[in-house]
Amino acid sequence: MVASRFSRVLSVGLLLALSACATQPENINNICAVFDQRDGWFNDWQSGAQRAERKYGVPVPVLMATLRKESGFQADAKPPRTKLFGFIPWKRPSTAYGYSQALDGTWAQYQRETGNTGARRTSFADAVDFVGWYHSKSSDTLGIARNDTYNLYLAYYLGWGGYKRGDWQSNAPIRKYARSTDEMARDYAAQMRQCRAGGSA
Repeated sequence: MVASRFSRVLSVGLLLALSACATQPENINNICAVFDQRDGWFNDWQSGAQRAERKYGVPVPVLMATLRKESGFQADAKPPRTKLFGFIPWKRPSTAYGYSQALDGTWAQYQRETGNTGARRTSFADAVDFVGWYHSKSSDTLGIARNDTYNLYLAYYLGWGGYKRGDWQSNAPIRKYARSTDEMARDYAAQMRQCRAGGSA
């Protein structure tokens, strides 16, 4: 009996460990394909995104487009290292990490404010909850609508202070990137309607 119980615990632990380092979805531009690939009780992406939507009021397509743009749905994504003298691998430009590319300090703030102290940036459920929390705070503090992907992404990328200062106004590349994220959210929303109707996107 003890050995059997130990075996079950070990199996569950192994499944959880594997889910933490899950491979990137093959078709990251199709939300139906992303959700279809992630079927399984220990890594249910669709229900995780839906929980975050219910909790924070930020639509699933906005949440998923943010994660798509930040990490391409790679669990252990990090910014590329800078180069010393143009060729020697050097430090990374920031502490951004995981699905959400959350910085160390912002992730710690999220853990404190939500009580989710065991949250990991390599966990999709935690990462999508973080994005919902961040966008919700942007909405509450900056007056951005919860379905306004363009401005929510600007605030996500620049931080609340940078958005308040209007740093995006003189930054054409980030405005272009925010527009691309908004387009991705619109595409995801249209694809989700087809998923729910039983069609193929």
